[in-house]
Amino acid sequence: MTDILMPALSPTMEEGVLAKWHVKVGDVVSAGDVIAEIETDKATMEVEAVDEGEITDILVAEGTEGVKVNTPIARLKDEGGAAAPKPAAKTEEAPKAEAAPAAEAPKAAASVATATPAPKADNKTSGGDRIFSSPLARRIAAQNGVDLKTIKGTGPHGRIVKRDVEGAPKGAAQPAAASAASSSTAAEPRKAQSLAQMGIPDGSYDLIPLDGMRKAVARRMVDSIQNVPHFPLFIDCEIDQLMAVRAKVNKMLEPQGIKVSVNDFVIKAAALALKLVPEANASYTPEGIAMHHNADVSMAVAIDGGLITPIIRKAETKGLAQIATESKDLAKRARDRKLKPEEFQGGTFSVSNLGMYGIKQFTSIINEPQGCIMSVGAGEQRAVVKNGQVVPATVMTVTLTCDHRVVDGATGARFLQAFKPLIEDPVAMLA
Repeated sequence: MTDILMPALSPTMEEGVLAKWHVKVGDVVSAGDVIAEIETDKATMEVEAVDEGEITDILVAEGTEGVKVNTPIARLKDEGGAAAPKPAAKTEEAPKAEAAPAAEAPKAAASVATATPAPKADNKTSGGDRIFSSPLARRIAAQNGVDLKTIKGTGPHGRIVKRDVEGAPKGAAQPAAASAASSSTAAEPRKAQSLAQMGIPDGSYDLIPLDGMRKAVARRMVDSIQNVPHFPLFIDCEIDQLMAVRAKVNKMLEPQGIKVSVNDFVIKAAALALKLVPEANASYTPEGIAMHHNADVSMAVAIDGGLITPIIRKAETKGLAQIATESKDLAKRARDRKLKPEEFQGGTFSVSNLGMYGIKQFTSIINEPQGCIMSVGAGEQRAVVKNGQVVPATVMTVTLTCDHRVVDGATGARFLQAFKPLIEDPVAMLA
């Protein structure tokens, strides 16, 4: 028997809601069959089986909240059909089992369900050739230091299964316990004080529990503000021509049901500016500065319980109508929590716009590992001086927050110098 574990469906996921089961006890599943729906900190996703066999137990009922990653959620009869010890009935005991060293885990190790299209890095050789193996076989190989490249599989289609790795000679693979021990030296975080300890008495407020998204946003923002050396740059852009061009464009697109927003212009202008100043389209890594080939622009979307950043891929290659159509679709599915991981993970630059709320100016926290995030304020009538005369103009303040490890002040300034003429004379973007 093999336990199916609660999968980690996003880099920030620590727990989730088991929203729905698509299988029941007695069902026979194959690799790739959808078995459940999981609500993560970002979206609701279908989960596929990675092994074949019969579902013998459902360990976590649908609708259960706060299910920790790697908690057993179901049991599958594996190739050998050997019985595995049942986990404790109380799901709150799962975190204790999860915290145990890998070397002490029972031999009936668990199979983790996955969601497409997430690849399995540990299921490939260093040269990129895929090694077909079951999760149980990979877990045993990791614990025993067995190199899967040296094993010939006897399972279906040559797949490496449990019986192939049991008793196999040890190879170059590093046991999981060793890597876990090497990372155990991190300092424990400072324990937060309760509100009562800070002078706010119990009963004087209503407490709204944190959901997975709010926890993930809080954790990522703390990490970013602590680990990334931020600095902001400010610039004012006159957008009277933009507003006039937008009105003409929307009149042309009205028969198609497409409406272009100011933010769509901003995304397009930012993407073109990133191609003009590619040093701003970069990420810091310990190995070096990653210079991105395309301007994959993340747009901040406020949803119930937090914030998500769906991505306009290769925005520099797309017209305003296409950007408008994609951004509207992504924003709707973001609010419905129906985005796929690749639709909100992996952007190279972010745009956050609070102009619709009347916010004049603000500074955003960088969305790691991106090197910059642009904050867009409201367009408002201001007095400006032109040719020695004070005249009215519609002015929009833009703030560029930069990761100083990647984008220094001069690079950020050059990016804004490239962005400003594009947004002030958007006809250049239509050429």
